Amino acid sequence: MKNNSLNPVPKNIIIAAWAIALGAITPMLDSTMVNIAVKDLTASFHTTLDWVQWGITGYLLALAMAVPISGWLMNQFNSKYVFISAVVGFGITSFITGLSWNISVFIAFRLIQGFSAGIITTLMSTMLIKIAGEAYIGRVIAIVSTPMILGPIFGPVIGGFIVHASSWRWIFFINVLITLIAVPIMVRTLPHFCPFNKMKSLDIVGMLHLCLISITMIYGLTQATKYASFVNNTTLTSMIIGILLIVSYIIYNRRNQYNTVLPTNLFKHRNFGASSSGLFLSNIAILGPMIILPLFFQDFFHFTSISAALMLMPQGVGMLITRPLIGKLTDQYGPKVIVLVSAFFVLISTIPFISVSSHSSIIWIELALFLRGCFVGGVMLPLTSGAYLGLKNEQLTEAGVGINIIENLGSSFGGALIATIVATFINTLPTTAHNILVGYHAGFLVSMLAIICLFLPASFLNKKISTMQ
Repeated sequence: MKNNSLNPVPKNIIIAAWAIALGAITPMLDSTMVNIAVKDLTASFHTTLDWVQWGITGYLLALAMAVPISGWLMNQFNSKYVFISAVVGFGITSFITGLSWNISVFIAFRLIQGFSAGIITTLMSTMLIKIAGEAYIGRVIAIVSTPMILGPIFGPVIGGFIVHASSWRWIFFINVLITLIAVPIMVRTLPHFCPFNKMKSLDIVGMLHLCLISITMIYGLTQATKYASFVNNTTLTSMIIGILLIVSYIIYNRRNQYNTVLPTNLFKHRNFGASSSGLFLSNIAILGPMIILPLFFQDFFHFTSISAALMLMPQGVGMLITRPLIGKLTDQYGPKVIVLVSAFFVLISTIPFISVSSHSSIIWIELALFLRGCFVGGVMLPLTSGAYLGLKNEQLTEAGVGINIIENLGSSFGGALIATIVATFINTLPTTAHNILVGYHAGFLVSMLAIICLFLPASFLNKKISTMQ
């Protein structure tokens, strides 16, 4: 009998997937474009860099806070309308953010923007899992996660051109245009979703725990980057509070027989537990170096910020080229073998960066980035889709909450860890070109070690599950 995973994805599923992807483009682009405008924002509002950074950090914290709340919204309401409402809310707050007349207004509406983005990103994957079913899960996730690639690839470049040609305000106004295009398409093409588990009550204590865990941990990690050290009062205090909250949440789960917004016994499910661990490590290994790569090109090859962003595009092109194939192979063979093979090639393509220097050929660096990009999707995509394999329908929202929290913490931890290690080497050694280069090598080495560690959880993934429960 022919395996369903080899059949073409039905047209209605493809249309729904692209509609969801279109709705998710704005928060993915926005979060990367705004970094380019930091200097312009500081000058426009006549304020300090610390205040402008709160517009960026606050966005991330609000996004993290929205994740557990999104799980309850999916359980109680039609996810189609929740998703569309969040996209509309993001567009409206983008418009007001673009009109900001002082830094306080800017920060306030960036917080609302971040909250809307948190709902969008959490609902995105869960809705697709429900639409696709196990037979098409890999290929459909490959479609809907495309904005996650486009954001880091094109966001800094687009943002740089917008700031150069016009004003930082158009970074936010462009979101309004995309929203006006996306919403009518989503209204027409997205299917309706019955509430996933309407019988599940609002877990205020659990949601508060998860919100505070995300906020304290991510804030502490951003401060580590700011101080170029994990040994500072803010980071240490935040980490201690975060760990205590995690312990408290575990105890709370047991006392409530795991009837919570994110049951911790979900991590005992083999695929979910392995995928969660793998996603945390892969976010460190893959997203972490994205912090230092632009700086490397600027420091050693003296590129502008826009030119440095353009130099990263081969990695994104590689990701786009192989993504449809990876989705198909994941459906056909399951996540385990795809992750193991892809992780091996990501490891091989990262090796050149621990010996790269200002004398290295740009062509070889670009080829290494392209090869890395070709296999990065083979790590992230199967881990994401594999997390949902074998779960019951009522567990999908809980899994979506868990995966988003882990990815947020993984990317924040990876960025902070690698940036802090590079800064520590640069600050503690005599300031020479060689010592600065050693700092970058150490950062890339961390990425390699994370990939090596990834082989362990990947080996626990199931090869293939025949049917979704």
